[in-house]
Amino acid sequence: AAREVWSSREGDFLKARKRLERKPLSIERTKGSEILFGIAPCSLALSQSRRGLFRLFLKQSSGSRQLIMSEFVLQAMARGVPVHHITRRELDALCRGQVHQGVCLEATPLHFKSLEEAEKPDLGAEEGPNRQLIWLVLEQIQDPMNLGALLRSAYFLGVDRVVTSRRNSCPLTPTVSKASSGTMEVFDVYSTDDLRGFLKAKSAEGWEVVGTVSSPEDVENVPVISCSEFRWNKPVIVVIGNEGDGLSVETQLLCHQLLTIPPGRALHRGVESLNVSVATGILLHSICSQKLKHGD
Repeated sequence: AAREVWSSREGDFLKARKRLERKPLSIERTKGSEILFGIAPCSLALSQSRRGLFRLFLKQSSGSRQLIMSEFVLQAMARGVPVHHITRRELDALCRGQVHQGVCLEATPLHFKSLEEAEKPDLGAEEGPNRQLIWLVLEQIQDPMNLGALLRSAYFLGVDRVVTSRRNSCPLTPTVSKASSGTMEVFDVYSTDDLRGFLKAKSAEGWEVVGTVSSPEDVENVPVISCSEFRWNKPVIVVIGNEGDGLSVETQLLCHQLLTIPPGRALHRGVESLNVSVATGILLHSICSQKLKHGD
């Protein structure tokens, strides 16, 4: 009986020891820092000079990922960033369970650029009559996954500038960077406190302002056309509304035209719209493909 009691206590001790071994180390963060995660965001952040960089955390690994991890070590050494090899569970704890792909980077946050600062006289040549410009304006996009996907599509398709309303909009978080596949690390995002004032000013400068709408019957006083009918013949701003309500009525009324995406079939009630990032990708491709056909 005594042997059984001892065996039971030994079993409890071993279980407790394993629990302690499994508990991730507590890694104290640098004040004001955030944790980037994922291969593309971390690699691009290391290659740019846009963030302050504190520490790189890599999963202890071998096999197919070893070459990738070695490249990260070289990148970090070139920038003078300390490298720490830690367990997967410690990485999970660092980025709160996000998909980190074995890489986390402690860095300073990125912030929106001031649109007011960007409006400089030397942009005059860029905005000449022979230059096809397209800007994407986002009104109150709140989901970081959507914002990241929007940035990725905008960058890929050739959008010259992305501008977001500062009020009720998602900040530039590590989740946005991961959803953008690192695009956020190389592509400036601007913001303004006065989105409607900005649209009025650009319209007065000769820009065409086009919005989006899913239900044409809900619109009054603004022409609504299919995105395939739109012709890009002057600098254009494409305005996208938020995930739930779309463009505000006040912003709609500042648009010269509203664009729709024709569905490919009769739609069931309740599945009559697209995700905002998917819809934006379709609209941008529809417009930007004209640039590919006709050139600058």
